[in-house]
Amino acid sequence: MALLDEWKKVAYDERLGQEELKKIWAVYFQAEKEIYMQLLKNPDEVVRGTVQELADKYNVPLLTMTGFLDGINDSLVEANPIEEMEADTEVNLGFNKELLYKNMVAADAEWLYNLEEWKDIFDDETRKALYREQKSSTTIKKEAKVYPNDPCPCGSGKKYKKCCGRRQ
Repeated sequence: MALLDEWKKVAYDERLGQEELKKIWAVYFQAEKEIYMQLLKNPDEVVRGTVQELADKYNVPLLTMTGFLDGINDSLVEANPIEEMEADTEVNLGFNKELLYKNMVAADAEWLYNLEEWKDIFDDETRKALYREQKSSTTIKKEAKVYPNDPCPCGSGKKYKKCCGRRQ
């Protein structure tokens, strides 16, 4: 069984009950935070190694590293083969900084996008801009409805029903 399947089997096992799953995820989120703190200290370095080597480097269990690799994969410059990963699969952690920050915002991972290490990478204004950009990209904006007696949006000065509304 591929590592990702094993990770999902443990991390999403509903038979464990809510309390047990909360404990598993609490441990995972703490490990994830510590790995990101280390990665963000030198964001331009592309960390490489086997899944097992990275688990050893960051002092986490193999399945925790698998979950981490699954989470960061969409933010990597070069994606890892997470679906068929085994302990000896070569992987990399070369991430796109802007994309990683936005993905943390999208995941509502406040404990990650508010890490102190981000302050050395992006200034306050850039972080705020990336945050707004991500949040607005997922916001659905409804077009204002134009009624027949409203001024036509084309700017002609006529009523909508006598201008562009007539074409429909």
